[in-house]
Amino acid sequence: MSTEMTSAELFGRRAELDALSGLIARAPEQGDAIVLVGEAGIGKSSLLRATAAHARGRGFEVLQVTGMEVEAQLPFAALHQLLRPILGHADNLPPVQRRALLSAFGVEEGPPPDAFLIALAVLNLLAEVATGYPVAVLVDDVQWLDRPSHEGLAFVARRVGSDPIVFVGGIRKGHTGPLTAMGLPELNLGGLDDSAARRLLDVTATGLSAADRIRILRQAEGNPLALVELPSALRSASTLAVESVPAHLPLNARLEKAFVGRLTELPQLTRDVLLIASVDYENTLPEILAAASVMSGRRVTVDALDAAAGAGLIRLDETSVAFRHPLVRSGVLQTEPVQRRLAANAALAEVLTDQPYRRTWHRAQAVVGPDDEVADELEENHVISVRRGSVTAAISALERSAQLTGDSSVRGRRLLLAAEYAFELGRADLVDRLLGVAARNALSALDRARMEWLREIFDDGVPGDAARVLELCDIAQRSAQAGDNDLALNLLLGAALRCWWADTGPAARARVVTVTEGLDGVGHDPRLIATIAVAEPVLRSSRVAEMLSNATVAAVTAPDSLRLLGMAAHAIGSPVVSLEFLDRAETKLRGQGRLGLLSHVLTMGLVSRLELGEWDRAVSAAEEGSHLARETGQLIWDTGTLSLRAITAALHGDNERAQRLAGQAEETAGGRRLNNLLACVQLARGIGWLSAGQPARAYDELRRLFDPRDPCYHATERFHGVMFLAEAAARAERGEDAAAVVAGLEEEAAVTSSTTLHVQLSYARAVLAEDDQAEVLYTTALAQDLIRWPWTKARIELAYGMWLRRQRRVAESRVPLRTALTTFDLIGARTWGDQARTELRAAGERTASREQSAGIVLSPQELQIARLAADGLSNREIGERLYLSPRTVASHLYRIFPKLDITARAQLAARLNAV
Repeated sequence: MSTEMTSAELFGRRAELDALSGLIARAPEQGDAIVLVGEAGIGKSSLLRATAAHARGRGFEVLQVTGMEVEAQLPFAALHQLLRPILGHADNLPPVQRRALLSAFGVEEGPPPDAFLIALAVLNLLAEVATGYPVAVLVDDVQWLDRPSHEGLAFVARRVGSDPIVFVGGIRKGHTGPLTAMGLPELNLGGLDDSAARRLLDVTATGLSAADRIRILRQAEGNPLALVELPSALRSASTLAVESVPAHLPLNARLEKAFVGRLTELPQLTRDVLLIASVDYENTLPEILAAASVMSGRRVTVDALDAAAGAGLIRLDETSVAFRHPLVRSGVLQTEPVQRRLAANAALAEVLTDQPYRRTWHRAQAVVGPDDEVADELEENHVISVRRGSVTAAISALERSAQLTGDSSVRGRRLLLAAEYAFELGRADLVDRLLGVAARNALSALDRARMEWLREIFDDGVPGDAARVLELCDIAQRSAQAGDNDLALNLLLGAALRCWWADTGPAARARVVTVTEGLDGVGHDPRLIATIAVAEPVLRSSRVAEMLSNATVAAVTAPDSLRLLGMAAHAIGSPVVSLEFLDRAETKLRGQGRLGLLSHVLTMGLVSRLELGEWDRAVSAAEEGSHLARETGQLIWDTGTLSLRAITAALHGDNERAQRLAGQAEETAGGRRLNNLLACVQLARGIGWLSAGQPARAYDELRRLFDPRDPCYHATERFHGVMFLAEAAARAERGEDAAAVVAGLEEEAAVTSSTTLHVQLSYARAVLAEDDQAEVLYTTALAQDLIRWPWTKARIELAYGMWLRRQRRVAESRVPLRTALTTFDLIGARTWGDQARTELRAAGERTASREQSAGIVLSPQELQIARLAADGLSNREIGERLYLSPRTVASHLYRIFPKLDITARAQLAARLNAV
């Protein structure tokens, strides 16, 4: 137990002090983060001060910031204040991170940075400083940080484990936000026990009677701040003494009134200065005094604050003013009438002539009714917010701008613009709220079309809703006629996605394609290609393939364009092409720190990776994509990966997990009859039972994929199940029924360029053929270009080897069986690898037990790091890609080497590719 971390203020907090001093003691070897949660006045700030003193005594660099409950905060203001002492180290960051961080703080000009790239820069800046000495990041009143700072610090707090960095955040009980959503350890602070409360009261209640002390103990409820402040209120001459404060009020309200009791005794000029300080985020003394001079109409000096300092309401130094507790600030604001609060904001706006962003915000807080001049300035402010990487601040500026706008159509346009930014954040709830308000305004025809698009974004997939698809097509056509092809393409893509997620019938699909192809002047816009592909993935696949061949990967630079082209290739069943676009999009998005869109790209590529045998990468991508979806508030994408994780589990032979995940995914998708996800659910179930040695049950599950009347039927997702259906049929003696299914698919193969369908049919034809036709079909299937299809090739080789052995051509069977086994072991297909071993043993060949693949012994993140290190990337470069500090990467590699039974980085490539 540490005896260093003590304070006279902290009666009864030994357990909490020990926990925090333990973090400090472990930091040189292991970073950590913790959140202090408790009511106002419970002691969070005192514990943070004690932690700061203890950390300084141990040689830490201590960085501190406190959130403030005010409106006019610059984006990343708290983060800038926190990092100001170490910003000199920013020159050591990678250039793109340095530029992002300094742009966010307004120190340098640059392109709008992504919020998560800024957060990564913060993490690496802290890690850079921590190479010299440990760092303690202490944040009080987290609930009142500006939102971008809050999100950035939550990102950092979850990732400090491998660096000598301690993060401690204090948050008021009942508040939620990014930090509490991270799942960090929490230290919940309750009231002091009776003994500690009495000891503290002995210090603070000198001169009070026994009856007064009992009354205070009862009302304080163990709250340390109450035990300090209520005695002062009781001694005060104010009429707001303890006995006059209603006992039924919450303790926070009683404490505020206790502070207010002292406030009402202060001179008017002092109250003016305190009110200015209450609405000013910056606690700079000259600024506060200047604004107070404007408000009072006479020159105000620092002497005006002496009475407030003497009353214990503020702490004062040569340059700044700080309230002793946030309840003092809230007490001031609740006590002063509205007109005086408006006047205080107006006074601040008058002195902030050199800070137009803050000046505008204070002007906005100084008016009640419409004010178009301020509204226009706020709209300009939103551009500054975007430039600094804060979309949330931009939304706030546009909302307030709309509130102050007199013209209904302009008001509606500003709300729609805010809704578009909310869409970028993946905030369906915010989009809905903003659209609801915008709809009550007089919107132009194009703005109403834009509103329909925004409504559509988070509402893909209403089953059979052909009418809505046709409506969207009509709106898109009118938008194009009005000259807005950009909006028309967005609307048509939304309509196409309805056709993809749920069956809307051939007429609706055809209408989407007709209107899309009828647009003039859009060239080969990626949205056009993606729209045609997802609307008609079978009938228009050849046309889409042609357009994709003209859109070479190297020529496309925008990540979202690459994502859309990858989506189009996936839709028409071209996984190789899809991953070429998606991999390039992933690289660019990682470099830009755009984690929200990165989660889409990672998830979108999962099926293609599984089909092409990139199972290890699929596992890593699924875990990272799911995590990023949760971290960026896009739970719909996290839910969408359930069925894909079920397929992955089934392929790896974990049928129990596959069935469990499939059930969860079905529960989510079934209510909306999302055919696409339900098809993936059935695929997972079928593969799971096949890997568990129950081919008849597997066939029944897979057969549903090919019944147009079944809700699991999907135009192209069923193509991924053709090989499994054929294998299950062959093993369960259901070949005749499966042959009928394959015959129907042959007709579709004549009109579609889907590589997935053609490759899978080559396997099914051979497996289901009569013996006198099988060999030709096997050799034809193996003669295809399957370089990028090792999983499929190994499946064909296994089936061919088994057929050869049944034909008593034992010696010939060994070659394809041996090759298949090698591939299965490499990609981790244990079920099929076991089949190949059994067949080889039956063919008279002994097989050595396979060394466990890297994908089995390493976690998904460790596997990602190992592969990047094997490709020659440095720890720093790996960290930039995976949003980790270089030290965290080094820590992972330290654990990876013994798991792979190697001792050097140079051995990674050979071990990862070991056969």
